[in-house]
Order: sequence, then structure tokens, then C-alpha cells
Amino acid sequence: MANRHTIILMQTSQNRATRTFMDYNSISQAMDGICGLYERKLKDLNPTNGNITYDIADLYNFIDGLTDLSALVYDHSIQAFLPYDRQWIKQRIFQHLKKLASR
Repeated sequence: MANRHTIILMQTSQNRATRTFMDYNSISQAMDGICGLYERKLKDLNPTNGNITYDIADLYNFIDGLTDLSALVYDHSIQAFLPYDRQWIKQRIFQHLKKLASR
């Protein structure tokens, strides 16, 4: 699963103008990117708090609050991108954070 080009497709509100994408070299980097988005939002909401913490349920609520979130992951064996939904992203983020915590 390492080094699989991953594109995150996201829409933050009902306004179609909020559609965007983020491009990463791996699934792991993409999961870091999604966590980073949430962390930046927390910092924006709490500018005077230098030490912000959250748990996986908070992150899942953020993900569920997005109008749309999906991933396209390149599969070298078929030379094409495979689509994955919000639930898959949540499972991947959990696995990713669990691996980071065990280091």
C-alpha cells in the first residue's frame, strides 16, 4: 500500500465552489493531510489555545460534517485509480493514527 498515488476529493459545504482536491504520493500522506486539515480548523477556532487535543470521534465528526469526501488511489496492477468512500477513509485514518501511536 506504500507509495500509492492518492487524490483526496473534498467538498466542504453545499456550495459547489468549495469542491477541491489534494494530491499525495501515498495513502499515509493523504491521511496526514486530512488530519492536518482538521488540526488547522481547530487552530482557527481556538487561536489562543497553543495546545489543542482531539480524539478519533472528533476527527470522525469533522469528516462526517463535510458535504463530500472520497479518495482515488492508484493501483499499479491495473494502471488506474480506484475510488474509495468516506468510510474507507475513516478506517484508513484510524489505522494510520494507531500505527503512529505505537511508534
